[in-house]
Amino acid sequence: MKIGFDNDKYLRIQSQHIKERIAQFGDKLYLEFGGKLFDDNHASRVLPGFQPDSKLRMLMQLKDDAEIVMVISAQDIEENKVRADLGITYDKDVLRLRDEFMARGLYVSSVVVTHFNGQASAAAFRQRLERLGVNVYYHYLIEGYPTNVDLIDSDEGFGKNDFVKTTRPLVVVTAPGPGSGKMAVCLSQLYNEYKRGVKAGYAKFETFPIWSIPLKHPVNVAYEAATADLNDVNMIDPFHLEAYGKTTVNYNRDIEIFPVLTAIFEGIYGESPYKSPTDMGVNMAGFCISDDDVCSEASLQEIIRRYYAALGMMAEGRDNEDEVNKIKLLMRQMKITTDNRRCTVAAREMAEASGGSAAAIELADGTIITSHSSALLGVSSALILNATKHLAGIDHEVKLIPQNMIEPIQRMKTSMLHGHNPRLHTDEVLVALAVLSPKDELCRRALDTLPMLDGCQVHATEMLSEVDRKIFKKLGCDLTFDPVRKK
Repeated sequence: MKIGFDNDKYLRIQSQHIKERIAQFGDKLYLEFGGKLFDDNHASRVLPGFQPDSKLRMLMQLKDDAEIVMVISAQDIEENKVRADLGITYDKDVLRLRDEFMARGLYVSSVVVTHFNGQASAAAFRQRLERLGVNVYYHYLIEGYPTNVDLIDSDEGFGKNDFVKTTRPLVVVTAPGPGSGKMAVCLSQLYNEYKRGVKAGYAKFETFPIWSIPLKHPVNVAYEAATADLNDVNMIDPFHLEAYGKTTVNYNRDIEIFPVLTAIFEGIYGESPYKSPTDMGVNMAGFCISDDDVCSEASLQEIIRRYYAALGMMAEGRDNEDEVNKIKLLMRQMKITTDNRRCTVAAREMAEASGGSAAAIELADGTIITSHSSALLGVSSALILNATKHLAGIDHEVKLIPQNMIEPIQRMKTSMLHGHNPRLHTDEVLVALAVLSPKDELCRRALDTLPMLDGCQVHATEMLSEVDRKIFKKLGCDLTFDPVRKK
């Protein structure tokens, strides 16, 4: 795969820039981390070369000066809100993230439960954390937040919140997802630190949109596609343009809230340390793009993938027509269609030729491999077999899994487990290969090529089962499919 992002440079200059921001304020910096601290797969897809754990690795360079405060909304606990990418609830993700951070030697000092209004589930979650030895604090709903500045900057507003005890100069405030209340926690801490005579500052680390590249750069447009369900819109930062005469990019929510933030800062300090939303950010990713063409093409592909994902959710019953239409409009602005995705075109051509469902994968060297459904195998299973045979140099006509092994599995699925689809799923095919591999060199060679599928592009002409989707994800493939039910 072509590289378009200098990850080593990013780690170096990003950590240095954060150190400079800490020094700007003196005693302490509350750094709001937007997006994911690790598993940032969107960034790695649109900035090829960006490692999914880059932000975490950067933070590791500052670990002696940093502590992590995790934030979760009581409303999200009450509603059992789920992370779409992982399929786990936010409260479980807090525990997962805490374990991940601590396993890497990072200090997780506390958890803040925001929007607390007596929710029983939130109180139970606090008790569970405290039994694990975790410091837990409540931050409460403030009437009229964020516009009622007089109440917010008072002992009945931020002053009513539990004061989160911190000990290090860099406090990283992160959460399992958006809307958790990270910014409010930072601002509340500024108010309460100031009351205690501590000079603390605030900054925001948000990878996208990238402020230092053009508004309609494909990387920034891909961010709009990724957040189409939130109705985020990239905009020129008018405050930065007025203050400095320079054009930078931010997004609507930060621009809309900035006058309120300025008033809150003035209420705490007497003046605001920032003249624009862009000033608040510390993201240096735009200075680490080493090949603009590579990143642009990767971002255009991401927009198409987001379009297919939105179509799939709509086909499954989600009311997201506005999301679909917004991404479709972004595609028109970028002058791209689904035909710009090579594996999509190849899959449709195979479907037309075979008269049934089909799939295609684009390998790292650009080779396209296709498959179609049969009485024994679904398109996903056939595609993985065809791709691994190609990569292992095995003749396409060779049957890696003999029919007399497939048929008993099919009988078990239909007769004993009362399934309706006798075709083998991808996990069943991979297990069969693994069982055969100790005595069959070809099966072993095919299995050994699976890591080579990481980063490859896949498209199917039908909606795939949850099992097949998860297998492709575990293999590292970027999957799309047409919103068409299996025949």
